[in-house]
Amino acid sequence: QVQLVESGGGLVQAGGSLRLSCAASGRTFSSVTMGWFRQAPGKEREFVAAIRWSGGSTFYVDSVKGRFTISRDNAKNTVYLQMNSLKPEDTAVYYCAASRLLVGSRQNGYQYWGQGTQVTVSS
Repeated sequence: QVQLVESGGGLVQAGGSLRLSCAASGRTFSSVTMGWFRQAPGKEREFVAAIRWSGGSTFYVDSVKGRFTISRDNAKNTVYLQMNSLKPEDTAVYYCAASRLLVGSRQNGYQYWGQGTQVTVSS
């Protein structure tokens, strides 16, 4: 089992920045890919970004490219999502997820999920 705990959410004005953290514990050696997803009110959960623990390859949804950066600290078993130039449409609950597979945006490829952290961007 892998346990994931997100932190760093909050309220920010449009144009501002936030950095989300996802601390992994448990059988972290079994994780190959870490991802961030988000779910806005009344909408389905969507992929935001993903990173490979080994090698650090990254993947982003088009709507956040150039604004969000996913990174990882292998020594701390922690993944980050740096969010810049935030927009009101970025408002959502952000979830961290871990996969034993080489997956990208496919949600059902992730086996472990955090509880989520709220990000609210005011206009």
